[in-house]
Amino acid sequence: MSSPSDILARLAEVIESRRGGDPDKSYVARLFAKGDDAILKKIGEEATETVLAAKDGDPKRIVAETADLWFHTLVMLAHYKLTPGDVLAELARREGLSGLDEFAARSSTATRP
Repeated sequence: MSSPSDILARLAEVIESRRGGDPDKSYVARLFAKGDDAILKKIGEEATETVLAAKDGDPKRIVAETADLWFHTLVMLAHYKLTPGDVLAELARREGLSGLDEFAARSSTATRP
């Protein structure tokens, strides 16, 4: 069985392979062609659908909507030349940190010139 990070990496490779593809033949190529506004709008839509599924409490719908949200987030990462590995590295960096301490560290650096 593949690890979750392997699955994300393979999916990211497929998404990357669609860059510059025919927008009439590939949904991902169409998103890339439309640019960041279309990609970010789609993430907003999927995030809303995920929240609504969670509010309804339907486990299957929560999983399906989260999968859609993650997929579109992977498209966004690829658009900005980032990978799931970049996100996993950041999560690993945060591992073991108190959420409150991590938030405070981000807040203090955000206010510096």
